[in-house]
Amino acid sequence: MIIVGLTGWGDHDSLYEGKVSPRDKLKEYSSHFPAVEVDASFYAVQPVKNAAKWVDDTPDNFQFIVKAYQGMTGHQRGEIPFTDKNEMFTAYKESLKPYLEANKHAMTLFQFPPWFDLRKENVDYLRWCRDQMGEIDCALEFRNQSWFTDDMREKTLDFMREEKWIHSICDEPQAGEGSIPTVLQSTSKDKVLVRFHGRNIHGWNKKGKGEDWREVRYLYRYNQAELTEWTENLKKLNESTSQVFALFNNNSGGDAADNAKQMVELLDIEYEGLNPRQLDLF
Repeated sequence: MIIVGLTGWGDHDSLYEGKVSPRDKLKEYSSHFPAVEVDASFYAVQPVKNAAKWVDDTPDNFQFIVKAYQGMTGHQRGEIPFTDKNEMFTAYKESLKPYLEANKHAMTLFQFPPWFDLRKENVDYLRWCRDQMGEIDCALEFRNQSWFTDDMREKTLDFMREEKWIHSICDEPQAGEGSIPTVLQSTSKDKVLVRFHGRNIHGWNKKGKGEDWREVRYLYRYNQAELTEWTENLKKLNESTSQVFALFNNNSGGDAADNAKQMVELLDIEYEGLNPRQLDLF
């Protein structure tokens, strides 16, 4: 099965006709797509009540890809707001309980930063992370090319298989060391993740303060030919992997939802069990 969705649900204006309050956006979102990436969990370990509400707002077969907290992936600047890393991981796993209990947790996504390169201490840390997460499904995404050089690619993939990491495959600008190539190999027979970041090379390398970089980094609209090529890639992945999750993150210009809809149409998929659409009566 190929499961198409978006990263986050709050900023996709084309999905929300009429007046939809922020509180109700996930309900409306899940009338369009059967899965979503939770990015709020990257910025702070979320209270259990938040996940419980999101689980309640979505249909029974809906799936969440939950980003790992930034302190877990080395993005956190300064000290983590926990006594130590063990406490941090314990708190994060506690926050996942509503998803897990409802069978709505597709995976936790560990997206590592560009400075997380291939070296022994980082390999050891990945092993430690995977051990901490136990039986919880986890995906791994790199942002440093050293993991996928010609001589290391197969070793990296073998390591991911051995440690039971789901591969997060990227379509992103090929913009030097801080980006990775598209490696169309799954490391699990059950699940694989594909994330579409766009192909804006200038925006990808832009240095900005605060949230400014977000305005251009993911500013890209996939054309019909690019999406058509990817339908074949997704189908190929689906031959060896039961569930292929495809998430569009190219939303600096509000293009993600439209591109995801195009992908669903090109794949000729009609999802069952979505939430009913809100009727705008006035």
